[in-house]
Amino acid sequence: MEFNNTQIRLAERPIGSPNETTWKITEENINGESLLEGQVMIQNEFLSIDPAMRGWLNDAKSYIKPVEIGEVMRSLGIGKVLASKSVNYKVGDSVSAAIGVQQYCILSEKEITKVDVSEFKPEVYLGTLGMSGLTAYFGMLDTGEPKAGETVVISGAAGAVGSVAGQIAKIKGCKVVGIAGGADKCKYVTEVLGFDACIDYKEEGSLRGKLKAVCPDGIDVYFDNVGGDILDTVLGLIRKKARIVICGAISQYNSTQMQGPKNYLSLLVNRAKMEGIVVFDNAHKYHEGIAQMKVWIKEGILTDEVYLREGGVLAFPEVLMELFAGKNTGKMVLAV
Repeated sequence: MEFNNTQIRLAERPIGSPNETTWKITEENINGESLLEGQVMIQNEFLSIDPAMRGWLNDAKSYIKPVEIGEVMRSLGIGKVLASKSVNYKVGDSVSAAIGVQQYCILSEKEITKVDVSEFKPEVYLGTLGMSGLTAYFGMLDTGEPKAGETVVISGAAGAVGSVAGQIAKIKGCKVVGIAGGADKCKYVTEVLGFDACIDYKEEGSLRGKLKAVCPDGIDVYFDNVGGDILDTVLGLIRKKARIVICGAISQYNSTQMQGPKNYLSLLVNRAKMEGIVVFDNAHKYHEGIAQMKVWIKEGILTDEVYLREGGVLAFPEVLMELFAGKNTGKMVLAV
């Protein structure tokens, strides 16, 4: 059982946006008959495309070590077991793992998790029932602590994390306002996701004025996925004891000069808190979040939609840049 395995490897660390010199395409043979005890061979089916990938390319201290030069690009994925020397996994099982941007991989049974695809499509386990959904779940509920009747604002509202975070806030009885780029995305946020309002930050006019109009009493919870000017604007409108959830800063990831918040003294004035969310801190509770979100999906109050991009492994560099250009609504997944 031998296959030719196409891979995308990191060739050099980008300065600013990744380009064609960032990546190297390699091919190598992979053999399912060479498995050691406890190993499985996986055929990759779907790869998760995430803003965090840009941070993994930097040689800098973070919550996870960077991808090394020459390594297969890191990616979470869903695949099927092709060969197994594990008593816990059999051929045909669907699994999730840090598969990497490649067609096949061999991993230890300790590195993979079985997923039940009898009720949900496999790619959903990269979105609503995967890391992005769990980030939204724990970031909103544990860090944001929304209370019924409060006003919650979500930036990147049409994206993988923001779309789920806002729906969870609605489930908890909050008024939810999204911020997204473009009329189509704003329509998606209100008509499909059920937010109370959505502001197009690309539209002419004052973002502060528009936010103030739809949040006249101020903002209790802000779930930030973009950073930059939008974060500063929201900080000027928060209420006393507001909670700011720092999930990401996609507006800054390809910048050579990072912009931190200038309006941070609003946290002092309003006795507010700003706290980061890294989903790995909640690994011991993943099963709780997945179980609850499955219930909400079945009840029809949480969407399991994904933005599926075809093209296989070789399309990865292009698809990654489409993510930063805001082409997707919901979770972007690349079909291998």
